[in-house]
Amino acid sequence: MKLSFRWYGEEDDISLNKIKQIPGVEGIVTAIYDVEVGAPWSLSKIKRLKGMIEKHDLELTAIESVPVHEDIKIGRKTRDEYIENFKTTIKNLGKAGINVLTYNFMPVFDWTRSDISYELPDGSKALIYEEEKVKKMDPLQGDLDLPGWDASYDDQELKSLLEEYQKVSEEDLWNNLRYFLKKIIKTAEEAEVRMAIHPDDPPWSIFGLPRIIKNKESLQKLVDIVDSPYNGLAICSGSLGADSDNNLPDVIKEFGDKNRIHFAHLRNIEYIGKKSFKEKAHPSSHGSLDMVEILKAYYETGFEGPLRPDHGRMIWGEKGKPGYGLYDRALGAAYINGIWETLNKIY
Repeated sequence: MKLSFRWYGEEDDISLNKIKQIPGVEGIVTAIYDVEVGAPWSLSKIKRLKGMIEKHDLELTAIESVPVHEDIKIGRKTRDEYIENFKTTIKNLGKAGINVLTYNFMPVFDWTRSDISYELPDGSKALIYEEEKVKKMDPLQGDLDLPGWDASYDDQELKSLLEEYQKVSEEDLWNNLRYFLKKIIKTAEEAEVRMAIHPDDPPWSIFGLPRIIKNKESLQKLVDIVDSPYNGLAICSGSLGADSDNNLPDVIKEFGDKNRIHFAHLRNIEYIGKKSFKEKAHPSSHGSLDMVEILKAYYETGFEGPLRPDHGRMIWGEKGKPGYGLYDRALGAAYINGIWETLNKIY
């Protein structure tokens, strides 16, 4: 396991110098944020990003993420152009020696919450998803303003996109994902870049949009599309764990033994309803997920890829990007590192 930390580039308030002071953290997970969605990433930009990180004695352990253009997800006639651009990005990442690329196939919206500054009993603030509140939200009325999804659409573009998706079923979305993977995995193999799809967050339909990467069965369907170790997964405990029917240690053992897990996010949540949850501090005692058993599953499968603490609370008066403050994620990294050291002693 390579303990890593999410960094949002030079515009991030949290500097690489601060991140490298977190005990045990050796890797950075990041992306290039000034390239238009669907355009290829240039080798020069990738090398510059990697160089900045390495100057701080850190390693760029994964790209999170390269956005998949909506034309690919919908299956428009223009998708081949964007797939070729995606392939160029894969090739350039390979040339730069970066071998994990994360992406997702969620229509329009990335992770979604009903409140990004919910106050917990201890006074910290966290992300929360309340199903009944989300059902009443209308993204066309500006009810959504979340870090993590492409807000570049104007009102008419978003309306048109949502209307077009009404004609896209889950099976259609699977067919478009299949088309995409069959086009890119050969390139990924040649470039030695391991593709890692992130699960849908939350793992069920929102705003009438199809979502398909949500449980063990769908993960198996994904890896079966192209039987290659380069067609793999980014397992997120908070995303898959939002559905209490998902057994995370079982999922990790199943796909870890098959060498299909290339990236891992560790985050804890507390269930407050069948499709409602709030995010909590990382320790098992604070939420509904057993972090020790989850990490034990990674350890027993010999996981050697990047693993990072995911969304943290805002604590000690910190201001910044919701879910991505420094302090609570640093505590999470220390907690993860402590469990991993203990597993090393026991085994």
